[in-house]
Amino acid sequence: MAKKYWLVKSEPAVFSIDDLEKCTTTYWDGVRNYQARNFIRDEMKKGDGVLFYHSSTEPNAVVGYCEVVKESYPDHTQFDPDNPHFDPKADPTRLDSAKRANPTWFMVDIKFVKKFKYPVTLADIKSNQKLKKMRLVQRGNRLSVMPVEKNEWEEILRMGK
Repeated sequence: MAKKYWLVKSEPAVFSIDDLEKCTTTYWDGVRNYQARNFIRDEMKKGDGVLFYHSSTEPNAVVGYCEVVKESYPDHTQFDPDNPHFDPKADPTRLDSAKRANPTWFMVDIKFVKKFKYPVTLADIKSNQKLKKMRLVQRGNRLSVMPVEKNEWEEILRMGK
């Protein structure tokens, strides 16, 4: 199976690239959008590349990259009433048609690889003709997890050095 590439968004005040660098590996929890969940559950695979994007900051930017080190598994925060990502409708005993556990929300584990020398800002991405079709810059696309094309991945790595 061919390696895929992704972009994940995080607010640096909540969890930054520096936080990931300190802990090296972490689970990517709290995704509560069905389309982003489907990417995590069905498509993100061990070894895939992940761009780390700081959102809700000035400026928004891709600040480094990491790698998927563990494929999807149930997001435990959906069942914890004391966690801000708690989902009262999530059922840990829900089964799919083949009688397999099928909770609502999933997560993957990611590992820090590199922090960019130069953050690649949203303005930089929008002004780069090679990135004009990137999902991140498409109108109405606000997903916290999204696929990235290989050529987009390579261009952003080149820009970030």
